[in-house]
Amino acid sequence: MKIAVVGCGAVGSLFAAHLAKAGEVEVWAYDVWKEHIDAIRGSGLRISGASEFTVRLNATSDPKSLPRCDYGIVATKAIHTRVAIAQVAHAFDEDSAVCSVQNGVGNEEILAEHVKCIIRGTTFPAGHPIGPGHIGFDIKGDTWIGPFEPTNTPYAKVEELAGFISRSGMNTIPLPDARGAQWTKLIFNASTNPVGALTLLHHGAATRFAPTGQLFNDLIDEGEAVAAKLGIKLHGDPRQLVQKGANAPGKHRASMLQDVLAKRQTEVDFMNGAIAEWGQKVGVPTPLNRALWQLTKGLEHSWQDPD
Repeated sequence: MKIAVVGCGAVGSLFAAHLAKAGEVEVWAYDVWKEHIDAIRGSGLRISGASEFTVRLNATSDPKSLPRCDYGIVATKAIHTRVAIAQVAHAFDEDSAVCSVQNGVGNEEILAEHVKCIIRGTTFPAGHPIGPGHIGFDIKGDTWIGPFEPTNTPYAKVEELAGFISRSGMNTIPLPDARGAQWTKLIFNASTNPVGALTLLHHGAATRFAPTGQLFNDLIDEGEAVAAKLGIKLHGDPRQLVQKGANAPGKHRASMLQDVLAKRQTEVDFMNGAIAEWGQKVGVPTPLNRALWQLTKGLEHSWQDPD
Protein backbone atom coordinates (compact mmCIF):
# COMPACT_ATOMS: atom_id res chain seq x y z
CA MET A 1 0.00 0.00 0.00
CA LYS A 2 1.47 3.35 -1.08
CA ILE A 3 0.43 6.85 0.04
CA ALA A 4 1.75 10.02 -1.59
CA VAL A 5 1.72 13.24 0.42
CA VAL A 6 1.59 16.12 -2.05
CA GLY A 7 2.83 19.34 -0.54
CA CYS A 8 5.21 18.80 2.36
CA GLY A 9 5.18 22.12 4.12
CA ALA A 10 4.22 22.07 7.78
CA VAL A 11 0.96 20.10 7.71
CA GLY A 12 1.92 17.77 4.87
CA SER A 13 5.17 16.92 6.62
CA LEU A 14 3.28 16.07 9.82
CA PHE A 15 1.13 13.57 7.92
CA ALA A 16 4.08 12.13 5.99
CA ALA A 17 6.27 11.79 9.08
CA HIS A 18 3.62 10.08 11.21
CA LEU A 19 2.61 7.67 8.45
CA ALA A 20 6.25 6.79 7.78
CA LYS A 21 6.98 6.32 11.48
CA ALA A 22 4.05 3.90 11.82
CA GLY A 23 5.49 1.80 8.99
CA GLU A 24 2.14 0.38 7.90
CA VAL A 25 2.29 1.90 4.40
CA GLU A 26 4.98 3.03 1.98
CA VAL A 27 5.08 6.83 2.08
CA TRP A 28 6.16 9.17 -0.70
CA ALA A 29 6.60 12.87 0.02
CA TYR A 30 6.49 15.32 -2.89
CA ASP A 31 7.26 19.04 -2.71
CA VAL A 32 8.86 21.67 -4.92
CA TRP A 33 10.84 22.94 -1.90
CA LYS A 34 14.00 21.22 -3.05
CA GLU A 35 16.12 22.06 0.00
CA HIS A 36 13.51 20.48 2.26
CA ILE A 37 13.30 17.34 0.14
CA ASP A 38 17.10 17.07 -0.08
CA ALA A 39 17.37 17.36 3.71
CA ILE A 40 14.72 14.65 4.20
CA ARG A 41 16.54 12.35 1.81
CA GLY A 42 19.86 13.02 3.51
CA SER A 43 19.01 13.03 7.21
CA GLY A 44 15.32 12.17 7.50
CA LEU A 45 12.33 14.31 8.45
CA ARG A 46 12.54 15.76 11.94
CA ILE A 47 9.42 16.72 13.92
CA SER A 48 9.76 18.70 17.15
CA GLY A 49 7.35 20.36 19.56
CA ALA A 50 4.12 18.50 20.25
CA SER A 51 5.95 15.33 19.14
CA GLU A 52 9.68 14.63 18.94
CA PHE A 53 11.08 12.18 16.40
CA THR A 54 13.02 11.84 13.16
CA VAL A 55 11.97 9.39 10.45
CA ARG A 56 13.23 8.22 7.07
CA LEU A 57 10.89 8.16 4.07
CA ASN A 58 10.84 8.43 0.29
CA ALA A 59 10.99 12.07 -0.77
CA THR A 60 11.21 13.71 -4.18
CA SER A 61 10.89 17.06 -5.90
CA ASP A 62 10.57 15.33 -9.28
CA PRO A 63 6.92 14.41 -9.87
CA LYS A 64 7.89 11.94 -12.59
CA SER A 65 9.60 9.76 -9.98
CA LEU A 66 6.37 9.19 -8.01
CA PRO A 67 5.15 5.59 -8.38
CA ARG A 68 1.51 4.56 -8.71
CA CYS A 69 -0.11 5.19 -5.30
CA ASP A 70 -3.26 3.88 -3.67
CA TYR A 71 -3.95 7.13 -1.85
CA GLY A 72 -2.89 10.73 -2.08
CA ILE A 73 -3.01 13.36 0.65
CA VAL A 74 -2.88 16.87 -0.80
CA ALA A 75 -1.63 19.46 1.68
CA THR A 76 -0.43 22.25 -0.58
CA LYS A 77 -1.56 25.83 -0.19
CA ALA A 78 -4.90 26.16 -1.93
CA ILE A 79 -3.39 28.57 -4.44
CA HIS A 80 -1.10 25.75 -5.64
CA THR A 81 -3.70 22.98 -5.93
CA ARG A 82 -4.22 23.21 -9.68
CA VAL A 83 -0.53 23.08 -10.56
CA ALA A 84 0.30 20.40 -7.99
CA ILE A 85 -2.38 17.89 -9.00
CA ALA A 86 -1.55 18.33 -12.68
CA GLN A 87 2.06 17.41 -11.88
CA VAL A 88 1.26 14.24 -9.91
CA ALA A 89 -2.02 13.00 -11.48
CA HIS A 90 -0.18 10.16 -13.25
CA ALA A 91 0.44 8.53 -9.84
CA PHE A 92 -3.28 7.90 -9.31
CA ASP A 93 -5.45 5.53 -11.35
CA GLU A 94 -9.11 4.52 -11.23
CA ASP A 95 -8.57 2.53 -8.04
CA SER A 96 -6.79 5.36 -6.23
CA ALA A 97 -8.35 8.04 -4.03
CA VAL A 98 -6.96 11.50 -3.30
CA CYS A 99 -7.82 13.39 -0.11
CA SER A 100 -7.56 17.15 0.41
CA VAL A 101 -6.62 18.31 3.91
CA GLN A 102 -6.21 21.89 2.73
CA ASN A 103 -7.59 25.16 3.99
CA GLY A 104 -10.74 26.67 2.59
CA VAL A 105 -13.25 25.29 0.11
CA GLY A 106 -12.97 24.62 -3.61
CA ASN A 107 -9.90 22.36 -3.65
CA GLU A 108 -11.85 19.14 -4.18
CA GLU A 109 -13.42 20.47 -7.37
CA ILE A 110 -9.95 21.15 -8.77
CA LEU A 111 -8.63 17.73 -7.77
CA ALA A 112 -11.63 16.04 -9.39
CA GLU A 113 -10.57 17.43 -12.78
CA HIS A 114 -7.64 14.98 -12.68
CA VAL A 115 -8.53 12.09 -10.33
CA LYS A 116 -11.61 9.86 -10.32
CA CYS A 117 -12.10 9.41 -6.54
CA ILE A 118 -11.77 12.43 -4.25
CA ILE A 119 -12.07 12.59 -0.47
CA ARG A 120 -13.16 15.81 1.24
CA GLY A 121 -11.11 16.57 4.34
CA THR A 122 -10.24 19.12 6.96
CA THR A 123 -7.48 19.01 9.54
CA PHE A 124 -6.59 20.94 12.68
CA PRO A 125 -2.95 20.02 13.46
CA ALA A 126 -0.75 23.06 12.90
CA GLY A 127 2.96 23.66 12.58
CA HIS A 128 5.65 25.72 10.94
CA PRO A 129 8.89 25.06 9.08
CA ILE A 130 11.95 25.52 11.27
CA GLY A 131 14.34 24.74 8.44
CA PRO A 132 14.84 22.25 5.61
CA GLY A 133 13.99 18.79 6.93
CA HIS A 134 12.71 20.14 10.25
CA ILE A 135 9.06 20.97 11.09
CA GLY A 136 7.78 22.43 14.34
CA PHE A 137 4.57 20.71 15.54
CA ASP A 138 2.63 23.55 17.20
CA ILE A 139 -0.89 22.27 17.84
CA LYS A 140 -2.30 18.74 17.87
CA GLY A 141 -5.81 18.20 16.55
CA ASP A 142 -8.20 15.89 14.78
CA THR A 143 -8.82 15.36 11.07
CA TRP A 144 -12.21 14.61 9.49
CA ILE A 145 -12.62 13.07 6.04
CA GLY A 146 -15.56 11.97 3.92
CA PRO A 147 -16.53 11.24 0.32
CA PHE A 148 -16.55 14.18 -2.08
CA GLU A 149 -20.15 13.94 -3.21
CA PRO A 150 -19.77 14.52 -6.99
CA THR A 151 -17.20 11.72 -7.39
CA ASN A 152 -19.19 9.07 -5.48
CA THR A 153 -16.06 7.94 -3.68
CA PRO A 154 -16.67 4.60 -1.91
CA TYR A 155 -16.99 5.08 1.84
CA ALA A 156 -14.77 2.03 2.34
CA LYS A 157 -11.86 4.02 0.92
CA VAL A 158 -12.55 6.85 3.35
CA GLU A 159 -12.54 4.41 6.27
CA GLU A 160 -9.36 2.69 5.10
CA LEU A 161 -7.42 5.94 4.74
CA ALA A 162 -8.72 7.21 8.08
CA GLY A 163 -7.51 3.99 9.68
CA PHE A 164 -3.98 4.34 8.31
CA ILE A 165 -3.71 7.96 9.47
CA SER A 166 -5.24 7.36 12.91
CA ARG A 167 -3.00 4.40 13.64
CA SER A 168 -0.02 6.59 12.76
CA GLY A 169 -0.89 8.95 15.62
CA MET A 170 -2.88 11.61 13.74
CA ASN A 171 -6.46 10.96 14.86
CA THR A 172 -8.72 10.91 11.80
CA ILE A 173 -12.50 10.49 11.86
CA PRO A 174 -14.38 9.18 8.80
CA LEU A 175 -17.75 10.82 8.15
CA PRO A 176 -20.43 10.06 5.54
CA ASP A 177 -20.76 13.85 5.10
CA ALA A 178 -17.65 15.92 5.89
CA ARG A 179 -19.04 19.27 4.75
CA GLY A 180 -19.92 20.30 8.29
CA ALA A 181 -16.40 19.69 9.54
CA GLN A 182 -14.92 21.48 6.53
CA TRP A 183 -17.12 24.53 6.94
CA THR A 184 -16.42 24.68 10.68
CA LYS A 185 -12.70 24.91 9.91
CA LEU A 186 -13.38 27.34 7.04
CA ILE A 187 -15.31 29.71 9.31
CA PHE A 188 -12.64 29.44 12.01
CA ASN A 189 -9.87 30.15 9.48
CA ALA A 190 -11.76 33.01 7.82
CA SER A 191 -12.16 34.73 11.18
CA THR A 192 -8.66 34.26 12.60
CA ASN A 193 -6.31 34.13 9.61
CA PRO A 194 -6.90 37.51 7.92
CA VAL A 195 -7.14 39.35 11.24
CA GLY A 196 -3.80 37.94 12.30
CA ALA A 197 -2.31 38.65 8.88
CA LEU A 198 -3.46 42.28 8.82
CA THR A 199 -2.63 43.11 12.46
CA LEU A 200 0.51 40.94 12.80
CA LEU A 201 -0.93 39.54 16.05
CA HIS A 202 -0.38 35.89 16.90
CA HIS A 203 -3.52 33.88 17.54
CA GLY A 204 -3.64 34.17 21.32
CA ALA A 205 -2.96 37.90 21.33
CA ALA A 206 -5.65 38.60 18.72
CA THR A 207 -8.16 36.52 20.69
CA ARG A 208 -7.50 38.30 23.97
CA PHE A 209 -7.48 41.86 22.54
CA ALA A 210 -11.11 42.99 22.76
CA PRO A 211 -11.48 44.71 19.35
CA THR A 212 -10.01 41.83 17.35
CA GLY A 213 -11.68 39.22 19.55
CA GLN A 214 -15.03 40.82 18.77
CA LEU A 215 -14.16 40.88 15.08
CA PHE A 216 -13.54 37.11 15.25
CA ASN A 217 -17.07 36.63 16.59
CA ASP A 218 -18.66 38.93 14.01
CA LEU A 219 -16.91 37.14 11.14
CA ILE A 220 -18.02 33.79 12.56
CA ASP A 221 -21.62 35.03 12.64
CA GLU A 222 -21.48 35.76 8.91
CA GLY A 223 -19.95 32.39 8.05
CA GLU A 224 -22.50 30.52 10.15
CA ALA A 225 -25.34 32.34 8.37
CA VAL A 226 -24.01 31.26 4.96
CA ALA A 227 -23.55 27.64 6.08
CA ALA A 228 -27.09 27.57 7.48
CA LYS A 229 -28.52 28.86 4.21
CA LEU A 230 -26.60 26.13 2.35
CA GLY A 231 -28.12 23.52 4.65
CA ILE A 232 -24.76 22.58 6.18
CA LYS A 233 -24.81 21.58 9.85
CA LEU A 234 -21.53 22.61 11.43
CA HIS A 235 -19.39 20.03 13.20
CA GLY A 236 -18.85 22.04 16.37
CA ASP A 237 -18.61 25.70 17.34
CA PRO A 238 -15.89 27.78 15.61
CA ARG A 239 -15.73 30.01 18.73
CA GLN A 240 -14.55 27.04 20.79
CA LEU A 241 -11.83 26.43 18.21
CA VAL A 242 -10.73 30.05 18.58
CA GLN A 243 -10.40 29.59 22.34
CA LYS A 244 -8.62 26.24 21.95
CA GLY A 245 -6.06 27.85 19.67
CA ALA A 246 -5.62 30.78 22.04
CA ASN A 247 -4.97 28.43 24.96
CA ALA A 248 -2.38 26.36 23.11
CA PRO A 249 1.21 26.73 24.35
CA GLY A 250 3.49 29.10 22.50
CA LYS A 251 2.65 31.95 20.18
CA HIS A 252 1.13 30.28 17.13
CA ARG A 253 1.08 32.45 14.03
CA ALA A 254 -1.77 31.70 11.64
CA SER A 255 -0.67 30.40 8.25
CA MET A 256 -1.85 33.60 6.56
CA LEU A 257 0.29 35.68 8.92
CA GLN A 258 3.27 33.48 8.05
CA ASP A 259 2.53 34.14 4.36
CA VAL A 260 2.25 37.90 4.88
CA LEU A 261 5.52 38.07 6.80
CA ALA A 262 7.19 36.24 3.90
CA LYS A 263 5.30 38.38 1.33
CA ARG A 264 3.74 35.30 -0.26
CA GLN A 265 0.30 35.10 -1.84
CA THR A 266 -2.24 34.05 0.77
CA GLU A 267 -5.19 31.63 0.70
CA VAL A 268 -7.73 34.40 1.33
CA ASP A 269 -9.56 33.63 -1.94
CA PHE A 270 -10.39 30.16 -0.62
CA MET A 271 -11.39 31.48 2.82
CA ASN A 272 -13.06 34.90 3.11
CA GLY A 273 -13.39 35.15 -0.65
CA ALA A 274 -15.23 31.83 -0.74
CA ILE A 275 -17.60 32.80 2.09
CA ALA A 276 -18.36 36.11 0.37
CA GLU A 277 -18.95 34.35 -2.96
CA TRP A 278 -21.26 31.73 -1.44
CA GLY A 279 -23.03 34.44 0.53
CA GLN A 280 -23.74 36.33 -2.68
CA LYS A 281 -25.04 33.15 -4.34
CA VAL A 282 -27.51 32.36 -1.55
CA GLY A 283 -28.46 35.92 -0.63
CA VAL A 284 -26.66 36.23 2.72
CA PRO A 285 -24.79 39.53 3.34
CA THR A 286 -21.12 39.07 4.26
CA PRO A 287 -19.70 42.64 4.42
CA LEU A 288 -16.96 41.82 6.94
CA ASN A 289 -15.66 38.77 5.07
CA ARG A 290 -15.71 40.74 1.82
CA ALA A 291 -13.88 43.67 3.41
CA LEU A 292 -11.13 41.45 4.84
CA TRP A 293 -10.80 39.70 1.47
CA GLN A 294 -10.42 43.11 -0.23
CA LEU A 295 -7.90 44.38 2.33
CA THR A 296 -5.78 41.24 2.12
CA LYS A 297 -5.81 41.32 -1.69
CA GLY A 298 -4.76 44.95 -1.48
CA LEU A 299 -1.87 44.03 0.80
CA GLU A 300 -0.77 41.33 -1.65
CA HIS A 301 -0.95 43.84 -4.49
CA SER A 302 1.29 46.27 -2.58
CA TRP A 303 4.18 43.82 -2.81
CA GLN A 304 4.04 43.88 -6.63
CA ASP A 305 2.91 47.47 -7.25
CA PRO A 306 3.70 49.62 -4.22
CA ASP A 307 3.42 52.87 -6.22
